Order: sequence, then structure tokens, then C-alpha cells
Amino acid sequence: MQWLWTWGGACFGYRDGDDLWTFDGKHVARFHDDEVYDRNGKYLGEIMSQNRLITNRAKSGYRKPSFAPYGRRGAYGRYGSYGAYGMYGGHEDFPGPEEF
Repeated sequence: MQWLWTWGGACFGYRDGDDLWTFDGKHVARFHDDEVYDRNGKYLGEIMSQNRLITNRAKSGYRKPSFAPYGRRGAYGRYGSYGAYGMYGGHEDFPGPEEF
């Protein structure tokens, strides 16, 4: 299990194998290497700097196979936030867990 934060520093949740889970136990996406895709196969973002999620706007048209999300898991206590990183050109912050 690898805990992940948004580029803006908010605790998102964790990666377990190829699956992305919110800290409160919702299965929201699947990884293809370090890129993240939602249940419909739409690109959401990727991992940069080892534990931060960011969205590259140039990849917004990328698609992968869809999948059926798993049922909810038990929640974990949410880790604290970190400071935001400076945003790269052509990128935006990854959506927060409350948006799923």
C-alpha cells in the first residue's frame, strides 16, 4: 500500500496494487503503470515525485479499458496535508477524494 497526496498537498488515499482508493475506502480508479484511469477508462492523472497525483491536460483524451469498481473497504484515518508543489505548465491538480 502506497499513500498518495494531490499535487496541492491534500491526502487523497492509497494505491493498492493497480487500484486507487480514497482514504475513506472507495475504489475510484485503476493504474496503468503510473497513469490513473477512472472506471470508464478516462485518464484522470498520474503519479509524479513518488507520492503526488497530478493531471496532465495534454493527456485528457487518453483511454484505457473500463472496469467495475470493487465495493467499499473500511476507512483509514486521513493523513495530514503537505505543502503544495509549484504547478507545471499544462498541468492541474488531481481531483480531491470528495469529487468521487
